[in-house]
Amino acid sequence: MTDSRNREKDDGDNWLGRFDLLVGEEKLDKLKRSNVLVVGLGGVGAYAAENICRAGVGQMTIADGDVVRPGNINRQLPALHSTVGMEKATLMARRLADINPSLRLRVVSRFLKDESLNELVASEKYDYVVDAIDTLSPKIFLIYRALSAGLPLVSSMGAGGKLDPSQVKVCDIANTYNCRLAFILRKRLRRLGVSRGFTAVFSPEQVDKKTVIAVSGEQNKKTTVGTVSYMPPLFGCYCASVVIRDLISMPGSGLPDEGCF
Repeated sequence: MTDSRNREKDDGDNWLGRFDLLVGEEKLDKLKRSNVLVVGLGGVGAYAAENICRAGVGQMTIADGDVVRPGNINRQLPALHSTVGMEKATLMARRLADINPSLRLRVVSRFLKDESLNELVASEKYDYVVDAIDTLSPKIFLIYRALSAGLPLVSSMGAGGKLDPSQVKVCDIANTYNCRLAFILRKRLRRLGVSRGFTAVFSPEQVDKKTVIAVSGEQNKKTTVGTVSYMPPLFGCYCASVVIRDLISMPGSGLPDEGCF
């Protein structure tokens, strides 16, 4: 008799067949029972959310209050000329539901600040949190609340100003280097009394100061950094890989005692 896992099927009911073949039914079932929160649906978060969804995670909450702007088109998954002005969260919700019609999905289409982030983190029992926020204050508060609640978390550092994909790394936040955002986060979190570590995706590639310009009038942003098409998606893929491998305890999950991988 031929094992059904060795037969490729193209029907809609077996859309996870290739992943089942890779990890097995038990681990796939674990993902189907998992609940993941993704905050921030820009260049990093949208790709993280989609890859988590495509791995069969059964329940997700996605949150972002922004709309698509023309400047997003070079790097963000929901950003097209035809979607300018539309809510990123709504666009991503449609994509995720079309990928997995069985997905239990909650959509939060608003900018989140201290109290609303606290409510979001406390509102459900999440198995993992993805921080893909690109503004400092809400990023710090999300990390603080998630860690205070004892939730596993992966946080994306800045992908802007980077060109070399081979330099992207995953490690505990304490082991990051040559990354200004990670440095600021460590400093601010220490002031809040946070001693527990968390996983960070970062690149030590030096940012050319000429690629950073000051801006005004944008939500919580003081600067804009030049960004290439492939770097934010790569950071998002790394975030998704951390979540998926940790949830099913695959080889390569977790972090080394020292350094990065």
